[in-house]
Amino acid sequence: MSDQNNFTALTQHAEVQAELGGLIGLLVGDAVGAAYEFRAPELIPAHDQIEMITPADFRRSHAGVPPGTWTDDGAQTLCLLASLLERGQFRLTDFTARLLKWLDHGYMAVDGHVFDVGIQTCDALDQIRDGASALESGGRLESDNGNGSLMRVLPLALWHSGTDEALVKEAGLQSLPTHAHPRSLVACAFYCLVARGYLRKLEDPWSWADERLEAIYGAWPNLQEKTGYLRELEIIRAFPRNDQARGTGYVVDTLWSAKEALHDESFQDVVRAAIRFGHDTDTTAAVAGGLAGIRFGLSGIPGSWLAALRGYDLVASLLASFVAHTARTSGNN
Repeated sequence: MSDQNNFTALTQHAEVQAELGGLIGLLVGDAVGAAYEFRAPELIPAHDQIEMITPADFRRSHAGVPPGTWTDDGAQTLCLLASLLERGQFRLTDFTARLLKWLDHGYMAVDGHVFDVGIQTCDALDQIRDGASALESGGRLESDNGNGSLMRVLPLALWHSGTDEALVKEAGLQSLPTHAHPRSLVACAFYCLVARGYLRKLEDPWSWADERLEAIYGAWPNLQEKTGYLRELEIIRAFPRNDQARGTGYVVDTLWSAKEALHDESFQDVVRAAIRFGHDTDTTAAVAGGLAGIRFGLSGIPGSWLAALRGYDLVASLLASFVAHTARTSGNN
């Protein structure tokens, strides 16, 4: 059976529509957005013209990569998911090893082709390859707050059946190998709680996540970390009032751009809105697409986009394990 038929066939798993929707939604958003990357908003096609196959008069980014291919966003996401499923818990060393395997050997990359690698991520993984600890390799400067750890963290929220506190802690830990500034850790934790809010079908997942994260950090045992995390949460909160969401690679901008896109009322429109911000279109669409996939379910993803998504044979066994895991634990989230 072809990749296309297999991805489409996943829609039969009604019991895990939200979880599968989140995962596949991220991959689809990434793949659609890749073709429009690096373009200013005014150069992006009109909303209803944004498809997996770009308009004939649009010069697509990554022209040598076949349409329907996920980028580093999707590959790193699958590295995290594979680690969680195979180890049964979050293990930083195992996850980091898989990131290196991706960068060096194309693990979880469609066709084994690694492209569109973030500079910060590449530098951090180079340090690990040279012997640095994953606890020390990630950038810690304020200027190091790219979106490279936010784009991959969703599997933790989809897989996790533990407490909100445990989810927040592990969301931060998975960021450390590449993005170690507290702002990136807090943004990843915020996003995971938002995803959990959508999984629980809360009326306002964003406000719930904000309030829950403040409470968790307010009870944080390490006073210095507690103060720092609460300060970063305030910075994240203030961003929409200080600037307009614009789809850049800054982690906070990516988070709020995704929220803005989620005002739309279908999976397809959310992804298109994310791409219409321009700039880092694959990551904005991946981050927004993951949440939209949870919100609208796998069946809400356009069949034409599922049909065009490549890489099923690469992840078939992983998806089977994911379906089995989520079917067992869906009542716990």
